Amino acid sequence: MRYFTAGESHGPQLTAIIEGLPAQMELTAEMINGELSRRQGGHGRGRRMQIEKDQVVISSGVRHGKTLGSPVTLTVVNDDWKHWTTIMGVEPLADDVNPEDVKRQITRPRPGHADLVGGMKYGHRDLRNVLERSSARETTMRVAIGAVAKQFLRELGIHTVAHVTEIGGFTTDPDTYAGLGTAELREIIVNDSVYCADPQASVQMVQAIDEAKRRGDTLGGVVEVIVEGCPPGIGSYVQFDRKMDGKLAGAMMSINAFKGVEFGIGFQMAKKYGSEVHDEIAWNEEQGYIRKSNRLGGLEGGMTTGMPIVVRGVMKPIPTLYKPLESVDIDTKEAFVATIERSDPCAVPAASVVAEHVIATEMAKAIMDEFRSDTMDGLKKEIEEYRRYVKEF
Repeated sequence: MRYFTAGESHGPQLTAIIEGLPAQMELTAEMINGELSRRQGGHGRGRRMQIEKDQVVISSGVRHGKTLGSPVTLTVVNDDWKHWTTIMGVEPLADDVNPEDVKRQITRPRPGHADLVGGMKYGHRDLRNVLERSSARETTMRVAIGAVAKQFLRELGIHTVAHVTEIGGFTTDPDTYAGLGTAELREIIVNDSVYCADPQASVQMVQAIDEAKRRGDTLGGVVEVIVEGCPPGIGSYVQFDRKMDGKLAGAMMSINAFKGVEFGIGFQMAKKYGSEVHDEIAWNEEQGYIRKSNRLGGLEGGMTTGMPIVVRGVMKPIPTLYKPLESVDIDTKEAFVATIERSDPCAVPAASVVAEHVIATEMAKAIMDEFRSDTMDGLKKEIEEYRRYVKEF
């Protein structure tokens, strides 16, 4: 399975093409739209989320609700495009239009964004050419693709969930949701304004977001993604680029504004003895091999262990501030405060949705690499046989 996304933040539409999905997998636009709606939610989101009501159109690769095995094309139309047709138009400017007269040109790069380095790399004097693609708006299609991947995983008995564990220094108490499965966790977070499973921490997070907004500032945080039901042995130790934790870490770090990733107890391992870190192995007739704990987050030697995969990512505060930082105009070289394009005081809840979907996508790709996946029924049979094999090993 492979995919590409295309489109600019204020362009006419966003597009994704997915190749390699098995035939006969159930897929409808409704399955995707629910996830796109969750990405636009969460306390701390800005005005753009009221402008855009993302809805996907499936224009190839699906017939009568089932995949064909051919490339699937997904499109999300930008409702705000009507206000940007001149600014972001595809056709060349008319002869009597001076490029410098086009509205909303940007020559003042924003600290923390791709603006300045992207302009240097691609030779753009109008930095809008950079920010339109580097915008987190692109994650709309990452969520759409991930929704397809989640449907694929669900049919194989593999389920995902993501929740917020920290915003602005306020953290959840894991004991409040310890022992809950992905379905139970989801029931809690879908009704929480910051997608948090700890009600007390949720209240503190909301208050912190409101205070940051009042100050013209922004907040970051930590999100956790859990994958249940994955069989052991996905990934490999034989080559560096086949290690599953490396792939998942790369997926998490590919999300805009993410600056750190960990598995299981993660960076706490640096403070502990080996006896406090590694998961002892046990066996029983009902389950086969299990781990007595899950400190390593469901991964050993670059492979899944059969335990829940637990991966966390840290998102920095959004760098676009209503109390802007200083920058330098690339034309005049004079110091200015950075341009305010748009800002959410906190996008961590939405980022948890993106994180869940990029992890789901990477898991789906890995499973398709491990097993024949021309048809969904054939894949299900192969995985059922493999699950019996590892249980009896």
